[in-house]
Amino acid sequence: MRERLRAWTEAVETFVLEVIFEQRRGKRAAMLRVALLALSKIFQVLVKARRFLYNVRILRDTTLGVQVIAIGNLTVGGTGKTPVVEKFARELRDQGRTVAILSRGYRSKPPPLAKRLIDRFLLRRDRTPPRVVSDGKSLLLDSETAGDEPYMLASNLKDVVVLVDKDRVKGGRYAIEKFGCDTLLLDDGFQYWKLRGRRMDVVLIDYQQPFGNEQMLPRGTLREPPSHLARASTIFITKSDGNTAALRQRIAQYNATAGVIECVHHPLYFEDVFTGERHGLELLPGKKVASLSGIAQPESFERSLVSLGGELVYSKRFADHHRFSQQEVLNVINRSKKRQAHAIITTQKDAVRFPKIDRRDLPIFFMRVEIKILSGGDDFRDVVRRICLQ
Repeated sequence: MRERLRAWTEAVETFVLEVIFEQRRGKRAAMLRVALLALSKIFQVLVKARRFLYNVRILRDTTLGVQVIAIGNLTVGGTGKTPVVEKFARELRDQGRTVAILSRGYRSKPPPLAKRLIDRFLLRRDRTPPRVVSDGKSLLLDSETAGDEPYMLASNLKDVVVLVDKDRVKGGRYAIEKFGCDTLLLDDGFQYWKLRGRRMDVVLIDYQQPFGNEQMLPRGTLREPPSHLARASTIFITKSDGNTAALRQRIAQYNATAGVIECVHHPLYFEDVFTGERHGLELLPGKKVASLSGIAQPESFERSLVSLGGELVYSKRFADHHRFSQQEVLNVINRSKKRQAHAIITTQKDAVRFPKIDRRDLPIFFMRVEIKILSGGDDFRDVVRRICLQ
């Protein structure tokens, strides 16, 4: 039942995205776009009203007495946020900070339905402790329970606490009291205004699709109007090719004081999904490869395989956060072999959702990446220094 519901949800999500980006034609799709546009106008009013209520203190935020860095997007998904969170966590840890990453755990396994219904009916506050993905020493949960990004962050980072809870205030208190954390990183936290204190807002903008189709949800992918960039103290332009003058000019219209940092996702190595064996980037040149992904914008990943010298003979895309079944992986193996691929390449985010499979007749690797700063390195070091001095 749960698998059927997930498949239906992914199908609806894919259909709506095709309507939003006008990949679906016809009268029915056009009517749906009109309806979505009307809803997006309402959504925009609600977003602005909520922000106003926080500004005039009718909705109250909370201060926990520690440094808070909110890292997020104006748009939904696909900006490469997780590697930026990892870079901040790693730099701050190396500077002696005790860091906790607080995530809401998008599409992580929810608490039992009965408990959620009873709590809601009785108006009970959720007193369940946050899920501890990592206590800074050991990885404690699997990807299904923790969620893809929290699990990946906990796998890549040592000496960093990773917690999952929709209530980031509760998660922050837990990190401070149980682990002595003095720095909280809010993963996907730009719209989380409930936690304030000594807060710094970092916003990521995807160079390839800076503001989506320029429409608010649900007609577009914007969570907030571009003018809300004014709140950011630091802006990352991700997936940059260096030709960002026009985008920088537009950013300056909304925020002329924020430091702007350009970066790319830099490949480090390939790792076998099942054995953990690592190979250098020389694995790819001259090889026929297939790609398998369930991420928001797979085009960038697929282009990177070609730029590293691979010949992409087959690609299979699933919805973002798709949890692969054994049969789906076997189907990809079979089709890749028909195209004479030497290997299947996936992302690390996808690799954490792989099932165990009975056949290993075609190797499957994930590509490990990190953020490489192209310009604005001094701005980044200044941000880290300011955090450490507070």
